[in-house]
Amino acid sequence: MEITKETRVSDILEAYGDIAEVMELFGVQRVGRYSLRALAAKALTVEWAARIHRVPLDEFLTILRQAVEVKRPVD
Repeated sequence: MEITKETRVSDILEAYGDIAEVMELFGVQRVGRYSLRALAAKALTVEWAARIHRVPLDEFLTILRQAVEVKRPVD
């Protein structure tokens, strides 16, 4: 899966599961409980997630790409 600014966070979660723990290693903190994130992720794009976490978009894309490299896709 190619992750771009238009990619929905829910698509990433569906493909790779909960990557919050991996993202924390890169300095992106969790936002509430997993179920709340999953609900919000349905409408949230990577671009908006970067804004919410106050991380520059290019840096956030790099963080996400590194996080999914560490995780295997969910079958």
